[in-house]
Amino acid sequence: MATNPNWKELDQQVTVAGQIRPEDVPHIAAAGYKVVMCNRPDGEEAGQTDWAEIVEACRHNGLTPKYVPQSDRDPTDYAVASFGQVLRETNGKVFAYCRTGTRCEIIWTAVKRRQAAGAL
Repeated sequence: MATNPNWKELDQQVTVAGQIRPEDVPHIAAAGYKVVMCNRPDGEEAGQTDWAEIVEACRHNGLTPKYVPQSDRDPTDYAVASFGQVLRETNGKVFAYCRTGTRCEIIWTAVKRRQAAGAL
């Protein structure tokens, strides 16, 4: 179960959330996640934490950072294929974030549909 009320557990492997900050990363690591995946492009909104800051925090906390930006809610083939690849390559839990978590969930849903159809 997700340990933070702002986190949404989609299945046993994937949890999604809104924008995180470097100080959130130790909590993500402590909750047992192996990968932090960003589905939000840098510079989307003023005051947004840059991906480079999250990468640095991930490295200090033993997490693998993955950057799969998606600029809107209509998932690209790249985003779906890349998200699916991260899931296949990760032996453990993945924490994905964007502005609110919605884009992450939409991409995850597209991955699950393609997997069910045998197309991913």
